[in-house]
Amino acid sequence: MSSFFDFAQTADLLSRTFVQQSLLALALLGLIGGLLGPMIVARQMSFAVHGAAELSFTGAAAALLLGFSVNLGGVIGAVIAAAVFGFLGNRARERDSVIGVVMAFGLGLGVLFLHLYGRAGTGFALLTGQVVSVGSSGLLAVAITAAVVVAVLAVIYRPLLFASLDPRVATASGVPMRTLSVVFAILVGLAAAQGVQIIGALLVMALLITPAASAARLTASPTKQVALSVLFAMIAAVGGLILSLAPELPVSVLVTTISFVIYLICRVVGMRARD
Repeated sequence: MSSFFDFAQTADLLSRTFVQQSLLALALLGLIGGLLGPMIVARQMSFAVHGAAELSFTGAAAALLLGFSVNLGGVIGAVIAAAVFGFLGNRARERDSVIGVVMAFGLGLGVLFLHLYGRAGTGFALLTGQVVSVGSSGLLAVAITAAVVVAVLAVIYRPLLFASLDPRVATASGVPMRTLSVVFAILVGLAAAQGVQIIGALLVMALLITPAASAARLTASPTKQVALSVLFAMIAAVGGLILSLAPELPVSVLVTTISFVIYLICRVVGMRARD
């Protein structure tokens, strides 16, 4: 336990370039997850996030086999999956079945690609993340993704919120429901793809879902939910990395743990506020 409080070792590691790059990448991923999370929760797309993350793994595995950028392969896999989810699963009642069908097929392909590639350890890294090896190229990819997410959300946020909170009235008002669904799903796919590279396919929901679910326990205001979601995601992402340095623990474990603890606290606080 004392290794968690070895401030000298933590400070020394924080002075290293590769750790600083990882810290910035995680902070940007926290920003992306915090911004998208409340709308993901409002649109009941948690399973879609999981599906996009798993199929980002498939795309990355295909990239390994074919010999091109793993990050690019993950993005392609996640975006294609998310677009399919958004187009075929526009209605909530049919979304889960569409995601389940596509994800099962995609994961099967991913296993095949890894088998043909012949290095199981690399596939395991895609499932659990590679935070400390983000590098300048990985940081640039996350930064570009963050810029795209912020820019597109700034344009579509109001109609997307309307479509999410009252889809029937939004449809009657002429809001392009399917287009919004596909565009937002692609943003989720981009975020999931970067999350897979950093914290792994199995843990992406810790930054894309849990902070937003925590915020929803404290307030019903969409604006406040976004602000709290970003705050919680940043605390989990940055805090997880910093706490992992001295004891040399997997970053993803601490990111998910902090995120879960925040959720439990918000749940208790929210219950007491309602009472």
